[in-house]
Amino acid sequence: MDAEQPDSSEPHLPAAGPERPALDREALLQSDFLSATGISQLTVVQSTGSTNQDLVRAVTVEPKKWADLSVLTAEHQTAARGRLDRHWESPERSAVSVSMVLRPVTAEGMPVPTQSYSWLSLLAAVALREALQETAGVTADIKWPNDVLVNGRKIAGILAQMTALGDGSVPAVILGVGLNVTLAEEELPVPTATSLALEGATTTDRTALLKSYLSRFARLYRSFCNSEGDPAAGLAGGPSLHKRVESAMVTLGREVRAHLPGDHELVGHASRLDEHGSLLVVDHGGREHVVTAGDVVHLRATESGYA
Repeated sequence: MDAEQPDSSEPHLPAAGPERPALDREALLQSDFLSATGISQLTVVQSTGSTNQDLVRAVTVEPKKWADLSVLTAEHQTAARGRLDRHWESPERSAVSVSMVLRPVTAEGMPVPTQSYSWLSLLAAVALREALQETAGVTADIKWPNDVLVNGRKIAGILAQMTALGDGSVPAVILGVGLNVTLAEEELPVPTATSLALEGATTTDRTALLKSYLSRFARLYRSFCNSEGDPAAGLAGGPSLHKRVESAMVTLGREVRAHLPGDHELVGHASRLDEHGSLLVVDHGGREHVVTAGDVVHLRATESGYA
């Protein structure tokens, strides 16, 4: 179905109405907004395969043209990529699809230690959670390592990719977010997903949502960089990133099954996050494991092996 000229007779159109407005480029490119956030450039494209992959290629080919907080957003992604190389496509103008270039340095221009980069996707989750609450009236939770949930269903995914050093400068991180905004039930990629329209959000204005997310991310990111990437340091005048993530993360305290690289599996109790943002899982024998990557499934009590 053509998203620009939908057939209003079809019953599965989003509750907000059949029209899915384009992003307001003028509002996104306002000089006051860009200067307040420190966004170095913001590009809106009609359609692309993946905003993350576009930026990975661009930074590799012309690194000097893509400064810290360069932003790329698309009205339509035809080959969006998630963790474990999963691909999906959402209807045009139904989601916020945005990626940015991050070159983390302190206010003095000193590089942030690369071991702190693992916190960047969690920082994005915190920023998006704040934006959804304050702009759309939707309360969201964080699921380790990079999902945002509403009422237990996935509303957004986050993907961070580190690029090569290239010209010898600070290695860039490409950080992408995909937020389901006006998808109807039949348009969801999986039954366990949801959208802002389905959750009764006070707004599904993608421009307002994007600006809210970018503003909050930029503020938290700059504070994180100025603390040299210390997740235990106070962040933007409030609690540390570590505390903000743990307080919003529904994975902690749950029985989980972690699908690990190499086709391994771990079942146990998700106890806490370590200083690198890794998940610590205690298995049934009482041994603590550090999970740095992998899919995590929240288990019911009868699935955990303890029942």
